[in-house]
Amino acid sequence: MLQEYQNILVPVDGSTEAELALDKAVAVAQRNNAHLDLLNVLDTKQYSYHYAGLVDGDVIYRMSEDAQNYLKKLTDKISTDQHFDDIDIHVRFGNPKNVISKDFPEEHHNDLIMIGATGLNAVERMLVGSVTEYVNRNALTDVLVVKTKLDNVTALEK
Repeated sequence: MLQEYQNILVPVDGSTEAELALDKAVAVAQRNNAHLDLLNVLDTKQYSYHYAGLVDGDVIYRMSEDAQNYLKKLTDKISTDQHFDDIDIHVRFGNPKNVISKDFPEEHHNDLIMIGATGLNAVERMLVGSVTEYVNRNALTDVLVVKTKLDNVTALEK
């Protein structure tokens, strides 16, 4: 049975792994004539914990603006390099685990989540757990965890 996906969610956080997932998601979207939702989730609780609650509205506004600029840069590159434009960008605040696995897909009717194998460093994974692991276990839809480049060679092999 051939599964065709029409609305693919790709969460990105600036990591190499997330951008590998984005590259593959564009290829899948092109093959399926699908739409991509590119999502960056800003976890403001993480910042308020590290800065003893000193994150004010200006900092949050700059974080949101930086995330929008990052997503726009990614979509511009995809449009230029891969001639694909059926992408919407989204910035959300909240717990990335819940937003990616449940809240966003429910709101946007995503039928596939393509996510990088890990976006955190080893210490953060140990302390807060892997977002990818949580999404894989709890998502409302299919999840494809991307570990390799487009040529199916791991990033570490090249």
